Amino acid sequence: MKILVLNSGSSSLKFQLFDMDSHRVLYSGLIEQVSDHQQAIIAMAEQLSAQGHIDDLTDLDAIGHRVVHGGECFKQPTLINTRTIEAIEQLIPLAPLHNPANVLGIKMTRQSAPGVPQVAVFDTAFHADLPDYAYTYGLPYELYKKHHIRRYGFHGTSHQYVTRKAAEFLDNAYGIKNTRLISLHLGNGASATAVLNGRSIDTSMGMTPLEGLLMGSRSGDIDPAILFYLARETGADINTLDDLLNKQSGLKGLCGQNDMRTIIEQADQGDELSTLAIHIFCYRIKKYIGAYTGALNGIDGLIFTGGIGENSSFIREQVCTNMDGLGIIMDSHKNQVANDALSELQSPHSKVKILAVKTNEELEIALQTQQLLDS
Repeated sequence: MKILVLNSGSSSLKFQLFDMDSHRVLYSGLIEQVSDHQQAIIAMAEQLSAQGHIDDLTDLDAIGHRVVHGGECFKQPTLINTRTIEAIEQLIPLAPLHNPANVLGIKMTRQSAPGVPQVAVFDTAFHADLPDYAYTYGLPYELYKKHHIRRYGFHGTSHQYVTRKAAEFLDNAYGIKNTRLISLHLGNGASATAVLNGRSIDTSMGMTPLEGLLMGSRSGDIDPAILFYLARETGADINTLDDLLNKQSGLKGLCGQNDMRTIIEQADQGDELSTLAIHIFCYRIKKYIGAYTGALNGIDGLIFTGGIGENSSFIREQVCTNMDGLGIIMDSHKNQVANDALSELQSPHSKVKILAVKTNEELEIALQTQQLLDS
């Protein structure tokens, strides 16, 4: 069974072709500077054909699409039809930068591959069943009812993939069946999720991906009154403030860089702002670990994933330092040499299993697409 996974952006098209019998990637591609999604789909099909994987897109068994925002409409992978597309379009106000491009990718592939089953997999779906006390903000309740203002959460496909892998490992290796996990997806975007028995019960990103942890260029949690203050004192309008919090803040705002590798190098060379940025980044993560440990009434596993979480032994160690009060004790040597799909990092004295798990959002989309079509 061949499944194509698409991530359609406003100016790019990322795709992977999977052989689902072996879960093997047959081909990966990225088409950048997309101005016409139809031409991008044609170019993608030509690449796949040139590599001998298909003659054209109608040879595929299925196509899975990453869709950023499913709102409260979509809690599971969903077979795409006209009504599905209309519902995703109605959610555009919740994700104006992402859902329009996702819809364009869907429409173009439906034209190019008529008859091929297509499935939408939503980045918010893993968090769709958060309890009401976790997703409701302290605002007038009618704002939720009229304008759908609530916590939605993101990175759901990644969190779902790595927590399932971790739960399977903990069951097989330690017989831990009722798992309480905290998943840390750390990259240019960063989020933490509390997972109880495979179900997300809380997550750090909110109505948008701006809330929560410090990120590459996003501020994460701030006092909202800061915006009112800046508007009064500087005359900044709403678009300027939006750009400030989403594109000029976070690590970039603190030290001028949003690549953690560069920031660590600068800190090693004595740059004080880079050192401060690292401390803030790790301290915020520690606070969420503490909060979610309380929400879960203890944890069995702490998961690091994403570009930073998988690759930066330094950040992992900084996060886990002085966390023994929560039963989190890292083995420095294991942490330094970790490079497997799933690596254990904890000391023998640690009550909590510490895992570095390589995420695979594209494979998760393919698996969910296959599962829906087989059901």
